[in-house]
Amino acid sequence: MLETNKGRSMLEFQELMTVFQLLHWNGSLKAMRERQCSRQEVLHHYSHRVLDDDMRSQMALDWIAREHEASGIIHRELQIADKELEAARLAGRELRFPKEKKEILTLAYTQITPAESKA
Repeated sequence: MLETNKGRSMLEFQELMTVFQLLHWNGSLKAMRERQCSRQEVLHHYSHRVLDDDMRSQMALDWIAREHEASGIIHRELQIADKELEAARLAGRELRFPKEKKEILTLAYTQITPAESKA
């Protein structure tokens, strides 16, 4: 992966790594492996994508689908993500991955939570 990303800045490489961490956490990499996509195909596809609202929305939709299968999973994962984000902050570690997880889960949670219970 390092070899294929020569010439990119450190920030671009860190963003790419965050994308792959999120894909792994979200189960997207496993799904692609089950569809028999090669590592090179996956790398090629995601190496040219940025972590944007579209990608976050797609991952949030994946979590909403999981919520229909296992009620309460988003709320539980959101609590875990909050703790991981705080632990990373206190330890002085990189915050991008836990922050993005929390954002994705929050987006999913706001979509499944009725408006009156949000107030």
